[in-house]
Amino acid sequence: MNRIVIDRPLTWARLARLAAAGVGLELSLDAKARIEAAHAIVLAIVARNIRAYGVNTGVGALSDVIIPGDRLGLLSRNILMSHAVGVGAPLGAAETRAMMAATVNNFAHGHAGLRLAVVERIIDLLNADCLPVIPRQGSVGYISHRAHIGLAVIGQGAVVLEGARLPAAEALARLSLEPLGLEAKEGLCLVNGSACAAGLAGLAVDRARHVLDWADAVSAMTFETQGCQLSAIAPAVMALRVSTGLAEVTARLNALLSGSGILSAAAGARTQDALSLRGIPQVHGAARDAWTQAADVVDRELASSTDNPAILGSPESPEVFSQAHPMGAAVGLAMDQVSTAMAQIGMISERRLDRMVNPLVSGLPAFLARSSGVASGFMIAQYAAASLVAENRRLAAPASLDGGVTSGLQEDMLCHPTPAALKALDIIANVRTIIAIEFLAACQSYDLLDQDLTPAPGTAALWRAFRRRIGAYGDDRPLADDIAGAVAFIDDHTPEAIVRA
Repeated sequence: MNRIVIDRPLTWARLARLAAAGVGLELSLDAKARIEAAHAIVLAIVARNIRAYGVNTGVGALSDVIIPGDRLGLLSRNILMSHAVGVGAPLGAAETRAMMAATVNNFAHGHAGLRLAVVERIIDLLNADCLPVIPRQGSVGYISHRAHIGLAVIGQGAVVLEGARLPAAEALARLSLEPLGLEAKEGLCLVNGSACAAGLAGLAVDRARHVLDWADAVSAMTFETQGCQLSAIAPAVMALRVSTGLAEVTARLNALLSGSGILSAAAGARTQDALSLRGIPQVHGAARDAWTQAADVVDRELASSTDNPAILGSPESPEVFSQAHPMGAAVGLAMDQVSTAMAQIGMISERRLDRMVNPLVSGLPAFLARSSGVASGFMIAQYAAASLVAENRRLAAPASLDGGVTSGLQEDMLCHPTPAALKALDIIANVRTIIAIEFLAACQSYDLLDQDLTPAPGTAALWRAFRRRIGAYGDDRPLADDIAGAVAFIDDHTPEAIVRA
């Protein structure tokens, strides 16, 4: 098994690799030493009876209730039991693995205070692909999802192992592992910090980048099949707007469209094209700039210790700080930004799709059907894309402003970073499907163009690679199957690899 060693904080890219099955995790010696040093400080806090939130007090609104030393382990266990309140369908394997990896990453900073054995048990489960069943809903921030991971550590709750859902205790026995008992602060450590949001946000950033690359490639194909004016995306005029993302998209589009006989023949045919076509660099570029900012936020979150309370000092001079690092406000804002940016990518893609299927503007057979009237072609595929655009518009409402009051006014301001990341993932998945439908329509457009007009080598490579997987459409099969196939094609490939091949 290929393994990633946590010797320094994970980045979103390394975390996304860990979300994939078959990639393992281990701690460096320095990371282990940091974890053990923090645990030694917690032991000193308990021995010296220093008041510390969640170590020897209750949690939330019960933070001023002092817990006797002989009940600290019970406190930890009870925290997991009472905080595991997730509801709804379970998260997928990648999302669960991302959360687990981000959790270990947070502990590796060395400011949590739990035993190394507890951290290593989460790693054991991750490396065995024994994944806690984590219900998707029920979190306003970071607690409930993490509690379900903690349950598996103590042999409670359910897990998925080798494709089967099992009681955690049974799965641990199959792996020759014993359920762990918990000690002081460990229950709080297992539900605390922004790792849930950071893990999901890392996945969102990774998936958004992949979809943005395909959005650029597919939009270039639509731009070409619609015979657009290449002067609208000329590097000289694009340089008038200052944007790293715009410059990147401009370079990619011009590279893909270089040598296009279709666009050469169309030069000067109209004064300017519709905004959904000539505005590709501006819209896609803005989304890429938003993506860059969000990726930086996720990397900063992964580089931060977000446990509460934070353990500092030494066993001789222990320090404990109650603060609000787990709130994850920055992650919530970043994921809301990604949600809006990606929803706009889906919106402009659907508009381009509509221009291809609309005979009033496309210059192609109505709805790209080979036998108009008898065949409806891509008429209703555009409906599906419009539906997803509308769904994205609803989902893009900012989760970070949802607010709320919990725990008897103790937690009276909530930032909802985990729900923000979850809805960003939903929007990204919808946009991937919208782009897949546009991809299908663009390839069908090439099929219907005058064969004397030659596409650019870059776009032709994409068209031919796609056609090796999915043939031209003739109303001879359910179009939903082709859409699913196009989504799978996007998942399995990068446009750069196809063009380079």
